Amino acid sequence: MAGGPSAALLCVSYTTRAMRLGLLFIGLAAISWGTTGATMTVLARDADLGPLLVGWARLAVAAPCLVIMAAAAPRLRARRGPPPLAASDAAAYALLGLAMAAYQVCYFRAVTLTGVAVAALLAICSAPLMIAMLAALVLGERIEPVVKVSLGMAVVGTALLVLGPRAVGEIAGRFGAGALLALGAGLSYAVYTVTAKRVLSRTAPLSVAAITFGLAALFLAPALALERAPGHDLIRAAPLLLYLGLGPTAIAYALFTSGLKRVPATVAGIMGLLEPLTAATLGVAVFGESLGTAGAVGAALLIAALVLLTTCRPEPRH
Repeated sequence: MAGGPSAALLCVSYTTRAMRLGLLFIGLAAISWGTTGATMTVLARDADLGPLLVGWARLAVAAPCLVIMAAAAPRLRARRGPPPLAASDAAAYALLGLAMAAYQVCYFRAVTLTGVAVAALLAICSAPLMIAMLAALVLGERIEPVVKVSLGMAVVGTALLVLGPRAVGEIAGRFGAGALLALGAGLSYAVYTVTAKRVLSRTAPLSVAAITFGLAALFLAPALALERAPGHDLIRAAPLLLYLGLGPTAIAYALFTSGLKRVPATVAGIMGLLEPLTAATLGVAVFGESLGTAGAVGAALLIAALVLLTTCRPEPRH
């Protein structure tokens, strides 16, 4: 990047076409992630599986799928395979795996302590802010004014969307430990995004995703000792577990890493807020939930922020 990272604006060196394609990929990934809440609701109703077991199953299904996709990718491009994996990135790959595993542990445990609303609010809303700070420190990204406005609108909109339809009593809980764990989930996602962005400058997206989820499944495996896994419930839940591993995990993160290669990390963090918007829409359409006035305002604000984000245009290369 000309002039070094500290001198670069957030959108510099990204072509308009690449930015738009990257936003599309990340948006599709976030929409897919938004279906996990509805899927977990059905799993909780129909099968007695603990959240850590479900989280590990997602990783375990996704990892081999991503390995196959990464292995097949070079054959889909005429004589061009992905750049070789750099041994110097071993620590970064380990960090990616740990961050993804930590997210599963922190988020699912936070839900049991504070409820879905608080856990989602703290984890989902804190992640874009943490990504912006880490991207500035680690990647040297500077945020353009339009992205700052979009970030503020998106975080406020998401907060209203998550809390809007709920009374104070519904979001109360064992707040201390649960809040810290939810923030830990947001930090884990931020570390994953910024670390992946750095590694993607040298490694193909599918390779990064395959390594990340393979290591995450390995790191999370010891937690299964704490979970019950009745055989009949596993059989009953198998189709939904396969869906979670294939759709919102393998395919979604393949799209996300491909999109992340094309857009700045901060922009990717904001676009990822399509996840709670999708979840809220499914809640209304499928489960008969209500957004409430504040939730509707939050949804509108979040949509406006994402539309505004698409106006971020890269500066021409010199």
